[in-house]
Amino acid sequence: MTRIDVPAALDRPPGRTAPDAGPPPPTGRWRGLLPTGYDPVVLGRDVLLAGLVVLVEVLLVATGPPGAVTDGWPRTITWSLVCAVPIVLHRVWLPAAVALALTGFAAAVVDGHQPLTAVVAFILLTYTAAAGLTLRRAILVATALWVPILVTALALPVARDQIGVSGGYLLFTNVLIALVCFFVGRTVHARRATIRALEERARVAEENQRSMADQAVADERRRIARELHDVVAHHVSVMSVLATGARRVLPRDPAAADEALDSIAETGRTTLRELRRLLDVLRTDAEPAADLTPQPGLAGLESLVDQVREAGLPVTLRIDGVPAPLEPSLALTVFRIVQEALTNALKHAGTATAQVRLTFGVYWLVVEILDTGRGPSLDPNLAGHGLVGMRERVALYGGTLRTGPRPGGGFRVYAKVPMERLGVPSNEETA
Repeated sequence: MTRIDVPAALDRPPGRTAPDAGPPPPTGRWRGLLPTGYDPVVLGRDVLLAGLVVLVEVLLVATGPPGAVTDGWPRTITWSLVCAVPIVLHRVWLPAAVALALTGFAAAVVDGHQPLTAVVAFILLTYTAAAGLTLRRAILVATALWVPILVTALALPVARDQIGVSGGYLLFTNVLIALVCFFVGRTVHARRATIRALEERARVAEENQRSMADQAVADERRRIARELHDVVAHHVSVMSVLATGARRVLPRDPAAADEALDSIAETGRTTLRELRRLLDVLRTDAEPAADLTPQPGLAGLESLVDQVREAGLPVTLRIDGVPAPLEPSLALTVFRIVQEALTNALKHAGTATAQVRLTFGVYWLVVEILDTGRGPSLDPNLAGHGLVGMRERVALYGGTLRTGPRPGGGFRVYAKVPMERLGVPSNEETA
């Protein structure tokens, strides 16, 4: 039984798109400012980094001079943890991390604390902004982070007196740290941009090379196909000449006619071999290997109609005129037209009936498929390749194809092709 192929694209209802793959990542001028998603691996590394910074600060305070912990361990550890939150968020959501870092720093200064985690957070945020943002946005973020630190260092002489340094030295140190972090980040940003540009260039070059290779293969296949076509045409011409000569000399010289027939048989076998090679040349890599199953023809229409009827569409087959043996390629074309038309009716007609009519005339064969359904969508954006394929098949034999809605409802496929019976020339040959 003949199988009806249903394209996967036609199984999807009109207007239905592919499954939603989620929101796209931030692009353009907002890249690096919006949340990038909570990647478990990245977030876990940042949490581990924040924990290590807090642990280092606790060890430094514990091994420091006596009296370093004036407000008790709980308060010191709390401030260290609060100022470590921006470290966790610096790669997940940069604006929130900057805001939390500034807020935590201001609150710690007002409360009289200077946690080490706050300094590490400012360094990481400066580097992250310089490495991930554009130059203008990176400068804005770095300025917003370090200006409050510089103002605080100049405005609090008590803090300077405790560490025993001058205001200029403290200002120079902070500016130097900020510049080093910023320019290291910009260097990484430039390196990443260069790598992306090189990867894109390599991808384009690979695609161009693959395209050029495919084009070269296609050109070579066309050249070989033309050569094989010439060889096949020559063999067929020789067979025709030998057959004509054998028919003329058969009454006078049977031996010469028998020799000509042997030559025709050998030439026919050679022609078949060349045709197989020609088919192998024209077949693309994506096409399946040769199928030895006989191609369907007019004899398979009844099985096709039964299969469509079992699928849920009542179909009747009507044949007018005297059926005549057709060329195999023409019979296959008629079968494919009916198959495609019934497949479309099965998909789009809904609750309806269909009828297949074959009219055999003297010079023309008319194939007509009618249904009483709503017909396929007329939107060209949703149209498949079935109608185009039918039109190409009919045009190959010099016929015409008309498709469209019926006046009383339903859809109609009308094909009219010249009759090419076995052993009988077509209209064009007899004209």
